[in-house]
Amino acid sequence: MSRNGSRGEPAEIVDLTPCLPICPACGIRMMLAYTKRRKVMTRHGLVGLHLHIHWCDHAGCERFHIAYHPEAEGHWVLPGQELGLDVIARVGELRYREHRSCTEIHGQLQQEGTSLALRSVQNLLAQYDLLLSLALETLPERAAELTAQGRVILSIDGLQPDVGHEVLWVVRDVLSGAILCARSLLSSSRSELQNLIENVVAALPVPVAAVVSDGQRSLRDAVAAALPGVPHQLCQFHYLREAARPLWEADRHAKKELKKRVRDVRGVERSAERQTDTASEVVLGYCSAVRSALTDDARPPLAFAGLRLAERLEQIHDSLDRLGKKGGRRQR
Repeated sequence: MSRNGSRGEPAEIVDLTPCLPICPACGIRMMLAYTKRRKVMTRHGLVGLHLHIHWCDHAGCERFHIAYHPEAEGHWVLPGQELGLDVIARVGELRYREHRSCTEIHGQLQQEGTSLALRSVQNLLAQYDLLLSLALETLPERAAELTAQGRVILSIDGLQPDVGHEVLWVVRDVLSGAILCARSLLSSSRSELQNLIENVVAALPVPVAAVVSDGQRSLRDAVAAALPGVPHQLCQFHYLREAARPLWEADRHAKKELKKRVRDVRGVERSAERQTDTASEVVLGYCSAVRSALTDDARPPLAFAGLRLAERLEQIHDSLDRLGKKGGRRQR
């Protein structure tokens, strides 16, 4: 659903003027042509941009009357957009680091105070992928670093937050930690992955010494076809995760049982909210700590959510016990 009204008045106004005073084509000083106002929705609220647009007034110049925008405008927002670059970065973080769906991303942004439509999340994801691809194209400093180390070990992995959606494939050099390529593919077939690997290898200034990936069949076949004879090792993390699966199942059951014991924390919180004394404020603080512990998560096999929850609840219990003893001494 499209927005029917204005976003309102911005809480902050930023005045932007071009840094370059002279025309880049003829070297004559540019003139102020007109001003323009833009509203940009950032993660910190609505910002108004007051843009001073210059142009060259020399009739013989090839850039005659071609608008020259302030360079800092690109720091805030992309051309023709009203959502800031920080919002795009946040959408990419929620999508590919936290594996959130579009609906979950929309809800999280609304909760953080960023007003946008659900449809806009999909558009922002496409812009994020495009910006990421442009940022990860061949860079001179990266080529020099790879040449100095003499070889690369490729790490290949795909991120798919939603089943049926595009997968973001990331190719990274294990030795330097540099990301060599990031590209969204509709299909994870052997031919698509083989083409991706071959494009990366063709752009490298040094040979590929080895490859590390998960055990996906299409990926294993693509590596074998694109890099015949290159050692291919499956990711040790996946081995560790499978080995720790029985522990993870037990930890998940333990967390479920622990959550049952503190399920009524919301009821205690409601009772305390009706009071205005200092003790009620302390109770609300402890309730907030319990709720925070319940939502805290961990990623096995290196961390377990059930154990973390037990540790945090034990700390809260010990704190309450110490508080009770202090209160008892005061009463005596």
